[in-house]
Amino acid sequence: MTRNTAGNVYFGLMSGTSMDGVDGIAVALTPDKPPVVLGEAFVNFSDGLRQALFALQQPGDNEIEREALAANALATCYMVCCHELLRGSSLSAAEVRAIGVHGQTVRHRPEQGYTRQINNPALLAEMTQIDVVADFRSRDIAAGGQGAPLVPAFHATIFGTPSETRVVCNLGGISNLTILGAAGHVRGFDCGPANVFLDTWAQRHLGKPFDDNGQLAASGQVHRPLLHTLLEEPFFEQQPPKSTGRDLFSTAWLDTRLQQHAGVSPEDVQATLVALTAITVAREIERHAPESKAVYVCGGGARNPALMQALQTALEQSGASGMPVLTTAALGVPPQQVEPMAFAWLAMRCLARESGNLPAVTGAAGERVLGAIYPR
Repeated sequence: MTRNTAGNVYFGLMSGTSMDGVDGIAVALTPDKPPVVLGEAFVNFSDGLRQALFALQQPGDNEIEREALAANALATCYMVCCHELLRGSSLSAAEVRAIGVHGQTVRHRPEQGYTRQINNPALLAEMTQIDVVADFRSRDIAAGGQGAPLVPAFHATIFGTPSETRVVCNLGGISNLTILGAAGHVRGFDCGPANVFLDTWAQRHLGKPFDDNGQLAASGQVHRPLLHTLLEEPFFEQQPPKSTGRDLFSTAWLDTRLQQHAGVSPEDVQATLVALTAITVAREIERHAPESKAVYVCGGGARNPALMQALQTALEQSGASGMPVLTTAALGVPPQQVEPMAFAWLAMRCLARESGNLPAVTGAAGERVLGAIYPR
């Protein structure tokens, strides 16, 4: 089959708050046409890189050198993912217009005027011989925005419809919502922790990077006093625009609250953490999008049956009964492809000098072209 993809093939790379590895996608993007996926890949982070990234979440000695070395290792992982995409899609580097790469967030402090996604895009451009677009969040923050979430503009492009209001829920390390109004209005914001705690707890008690199929959570019961303590976090009551990350929802945050409820079994803690994610998402939907016809989930949480069922139950209990919880596959894009595709799309927007943010979502002073270009 002949593919007419000249000049419109992009790679999107995303390594999120879960810090398990990098998702990559090769996609042909043509204005006013649906995206055409040409290939996808996933590359795990080594234990050493994962530990280095976790350590950089908190202040420590020799941070500048440790960050630089981690950025080099990260760029190497991105390069491996790109090579997998080239091989799997039978493309040459010359056929790829650009790589859109998010980088790995180690600090997110928009209230202090900065965000930090470590990366070495110059090295990635050198190793792949493909133009690289990176550092998407800084310009929005420079314009007074949160720098996050950035994917709602992309969600609106491929998932929005004038016939109904839809909610797209990303269950990554952090949960966030995009509300796609039937009239074209778009809202988006972070809700709270998702896999950031579920994965941490699975690693601690199962020795595994995640709770496979939500089995640990499914074997437990929600511990109501612990859940009440977790829900007391003020972030959950803040009004949008708002964004968060491991700066707030750290292991220390969780352990401090667990100390108030000694003796809760590991499976009950996991069930309670699932309930925390589901309830905080459901409450935001009830507050801001009760008219939505459905919730479409993407991100790693879409593969967790316990979390998906908990979200459905929380919606029914919050008064949003009759709102089905589906995945974005129902809209034509598998859940694992959504975020990397979004950064391929943002790279395309950057090269075209078109805005990538939505001020109504991030709180920025206006629309801005996002990203910095590193030529091959």
